[in-house]
Amino acid sequence: MDQKRIVVFIGPSLNLNDARKILDADYHPPVARDDISALLNDPPDIIGIIDGVFHQKPAVSHREILQALKAGVTVIGGSSMGALRAAELDYAGMIGIGTVYQKYRDGKIESDDDVAIVFDPVTHELLSEALVSMSYNFQMAEKKGIITHNDFKKLYETAKNIYYPQRNYLRVLSASDLEKNKIKQLETFLDHEGIDIKAKDAKKALKYIKDLLQ
Repeated sequence: MDQKRIVVFIGPSLNLNDARKILDADYHPPVARDDISALLNDPPDIIGIIDGVFHQKPAVSHREILQALKAGVTVIGGSSMGALRAAELDYAGMIGIGTVYQKYRDGKIESDDDVAIVFDPVTHELLSEALVSMSYNFQMAEKKGIITHNDFKKLYETAKNIYYPQRNYLRVLSASDLEKNKIKQLETFLDHEGIDIKAKDAKKALKYIKDLLQ
């Protein structure tokens, strides 16, 4: 069987070493405008989109993804920019994977602000927290009875109103006006049971690609 050529655009959602443990691929930094068009001179078999730029420079366009699909490339997205574009283009054959994709697809989240973060351009270390992960963890805390639904709404609105580069748990909890004992319980929950939903979805997307190769 011919070796499939796989290109994956990845950044802060998942550590590159962790990604390589799941899938052997040609890993590129977060996708930007025209990066996919440039690949189509010699199209890969599969393109995986995890991370992409949002505000630093123009984002990957729908047109170039549609061109890739038309050229017969399998395009898979999840976690961050990949989830957003998959929700917009699954009608055309782009494959979306994971919770974040489902939330975009179902209209539960709509803005790129929900997945936007800032990261160190060299190390890709997260410098802020994604609203979609915060919301997921606050919902889990509500299900466990740590906070009420009104507390959840207050936390979500507080997080939403903080400009995404400054959005982190410490800032949100400090600005939320929750009782101190609830904040303490919530911090303990986040430390021990908090989930980075974008990292989880990135792993799912890479495993999906790996399964395609079987």
